[in-house]
Amino acid sequence: MEATELKYQKHLAKDYKSENAVRWCPGCGDYAILTCLHKALAELNIEPHDTAVISGIGCSSRLPYYMNTYGFHSIHGRAAAIATGVKVANPRLSVWVATGDGDSLAIGGNHFIHTIRRNVDINILLFNNKIYGLTKGQYSPTSARGFVSKSSPYGTIEDPFRPAELCFGARGTFFARAIDVDMKNQVEVMVEAARHKGTSVVEVLQNCVIFNDGIHNKISDRTWKADNTLTLKHGEKMLYGKESDKGIVLDGWNLKGVTIGEDGYTLDDVLVHDATIKDNTLQLKLALMDTSDGLPVALGVIRNVDEPSYEKDYEKQIEEEQKRTPRKSFTEFLLNSSNVWEVK
Repeated sequence: MEATELKYQKHLAKDYKSENAVRWCPGCGDYAILTCLHKALAELNIEPHDTAVISGIGCSSRLPYYMNTYGFHSIHGRAAAIATGVKVANPRLSVWVATGDGDSLAIGGNHFIHTIRRNVDINILLFNNKIYGLTKGQYSPTSARGFVSKSSPYGTIEDPFRPAELCFGARGTFFARAIDVDMKNQVEVMVEAARHKGTSVVEVLQNCVIFNDGIHNKISDRTWKADNTLTLKHGEKMLYGKESDKGIVLDGWNLKGVTIGEDGYTLDDVLVHDATIKDNTLQLKLALMDTSDGLPVALGVIRNVDEPSYEKDYEKQIEEEQKRTPRKSFTEFLLNSSNVWEVK
């Protein structure tokens, strides 16, 4: 009998909790996300002092205060840019970004897409409650057309961003989705996000109990959650439903949800999920599935592709230049160069 190697877990979730009292509205989905991050870091065996959590502005951005790690509560929309600086300065750190749909997709939209394009090895947790919660209930970049809010009393006339589209359009290498109440899947995708070498985006569909309560009920309510969600697993059939009797098949160029055994469909017709294929055509179709089209919402790791990461290539470039030239300091390179002048 072969010996089984046991994984040694030297940290528990509590080791990542700060002494600060957690202050969000009672029932807020942010509590679950925070707990899942604690659990994921413990499973990953990442030292608290090797971890940094960066945030912008919004309810989600209070998260660094509740972490027994390095943290930085930055300014509106700039968390991804600051996290990039942290990772490049100290690539050894596990860097996480806590941000909301307003913080990252409105004022922070440029930083969001370019961080993904550069493929910096940071983990972005995007809390998506489709509302501005901290500023008391204005519509956000992910609010649906027609959504009535304090800033759109007659219904917004704008189409929303879909985070997956932005991520894929920016040539993202990792995209996953979870619901705040599904803590098992949340922990799993956070662990996979941390293991991915490059920018990982985890969209967490989170409930704001005060200003947008029940926005995700179509997929979070236990009564119909199994029929309205599909938890993807790499290398496994795309099955869903309470009895796992439904599946996703190709219907021409489109995806279609079917019941196995009806209309001539068998298990062999059901697609197998491949998160690692570089062509994102099918992955994007999966990420954009919606109950309004009669399809389940895809959860789990949707895309996970290996590509060079920014900070690794940056380190390599510096090393090569240092070997090529004897000027190795700022003083030698600039201050003592010929391109200086004296002001009298």
